[in-house]
Amino acid sequence: MAIATMHSVVLDCPDPRRLAEFYAQVLGGKVEPGDDSDWVDVTGPDGHKLAFQESPGFVPPQWPSLERPQQLHLDLTVPRERMDQAEQEVIALGARLVQGDDGGKRGFRVYLDPAGHPFCLCVA
Repeated sequence: MAIATMHSVVLDCPDPRRLAEFYAQVLGGKVEPGDDSDWVDVTGPDGHKLAFQESPGFVPPQWPSLERPQQLHLDLTVPRERMDQAEQEVIALGARLVQGDDGGKRGFRVYLDPAGHPFCLCVA
């Protein structure tokens, strides 16, 4: 028997609304209405939740770095035939590529979201 169930994954960031809108578009999710400017939820089409919490002193991780490690990253799957298109779309939304997939050998590419959190697009 489980002790608890997962409600959401929460990312600290300087602008919760902006980052929530980025991930809502990437995941095809919905930014949940709310009047709290320091906390914003996104619900994906599968019901999973990502939440974004304002952190005024936020210092983004660096990829790769031991001085400012990532601590957490998201792996998002994409069909192999859509990988290049998905990359163009996340970059248009404000992501930045920091590690390619070595011509498809790795099976994933690493990006930084608009607040600097690393996430990967992985071949499904």
